[in-house]
Amino acid sequence: MSRTLLNLPAPAKINLFLHITGLRSDGYHELQTLFQFLDIGDSLSVEMTPHDPSIEVTPGLAGVAPENNLILRAAQCLQHRLGIRQGARIQLTKRLPMGGGLGGGSSDAATTLIALNRLWQTNLPLSELATLGLELGADVPVFVRGFAAWAEGVGEQLTPVQPPTPWYLVVLPGCEVSTASVFGHPDLPRATPPISLQDYVDGRGHNDCETLVRATHPEVDRGLAWLQRYGGGAMSGTGASLFCPFKRETDAKNALKALPAPMTGFVTRGHNRSPLHQYLQIETETL
Repeated sequence: MSRTLLNLPAPAKINLFLHITGLRSDGYHELQTLFQFLDIGDSLSVEMTPHDPSIEVTPGLAGVAPENNLILRAAQCLQHRLGIRQGARIQLTKRLPMGGGLGGGSSDAATTLIALNRLWQTNLPLSELATLGLELGADVPVFVRGFAAWAEGVGEQLTPVQPPTPWYLVVLPGCEVSTASVFGHPDLPRATPPISLQDYVDGRGHNDCETLVRATHPEVDRGLAWLQRYGGGAMSGTGASLFCPFKRETDAKNALKALPAPMTGFVTRGHNRSPLHQYLQIETETL
């Protein structure tokens, strides 16, 4: 890797469960969830431009105004906060679906922060990058930190955990779910009692968004109904992506072959350390 160019993964995540435990006065939701990384995701080519302070992100995202692009916002946030006079050209290879609950935009933002922190030699610790990332979205800090985590607050209070790392069949039911619409819906449960990690291990975790999304998005309902033949699946985040764990890769791949159209999917492995951090050999910071 050169000193002016980095080609980096922006891995997906899944929420192994998601409880909404309250609604704050500022409109944000209190939650509990368990994040785990997947060995699949977007990728970014990030090149420093030492004599040009502009930030260029290509290609544009359909339906996303440039000023709302999390990659651009992440780069500008770091640049403006620290008074950086250098710029960057960033090329995105998009693999994760928009509105899929796999954290694509948040992961892209986190990879941008980590890449430019190196290329611009700002040398901020992960804790400070995570604080910047929280301004961009509640899921960004977990991607910056890079470890599977039990999360509370709005998702920024992270405790490292080591859940099992099975193979997953991830199902894309063929629709996009708006996170804002789910969290703004009057029928979303907002008072689930907090649980402990042991409660989750004992099987008390679920996704509070699932009933609502199944009712408003029949594609999600059909996908979850189909996964019942393999012991049941779950929805990641606010959807629309679904996942089902398997002990063996071959079993997950056989299930993928049986997936009925128009649904699509892929087989991937769970990771408790971000593939980005593994690639860059970033040491986990003590919280």
